[in-house]
Amino acid sequence: MKTLDLAPHTEPTVLQFLETAASLERKLDRVLSCTKGVSFSEYRLLKALSAAGPTGLSRIDLADSVGLTASAVTRALKPLEKIHLVVTERSERDARQSLAVITPAGRELLEDAGNILRDNLSGLPVNALSAQKIAEFETRLGEFRHKL
Repeated sequence: MKTLDLAPHTEPTVLQFLETAASLERKLDRVLSCTKGVSFSEYRLLKALSAAGPTGLSRIDLADSVGLTASAVTRALKPLEKIHLVVTERSERDARQSLAVITPAGRELLEDAGNILRDNLSGLPVNALSAQKIAEFETRLGEFRHKL
């Protein structure tokens, strides 16, 4: 097997990127867990369900929208259902499929958690970047994501 040429910065840069993303996710997880009792992953699920509107999303579509597996979404939705932030309904089109729908209590928590999240994001260095730097950063992230 032939090894492709790899720039010397590639591996350390990817590792640093992943470590930074994991640190940020842990910070946001702690903030939301301590103040609202939900994890950052649960916040992302609620946000996706809110965007889907009253029809909700299937577990597979929800998994695709937040980058989790369908089984991880199933496990994550159970506690949200128990505290009445999400309900699961049978699909009218396919009885084998269920749809997750955010409840009014879920929307209220999502709004509160979003405010807390925004307060914490405002202190990040990325918040001080110019519109041009953000556009460049987003372009590079998009290029990286599309190559995966």
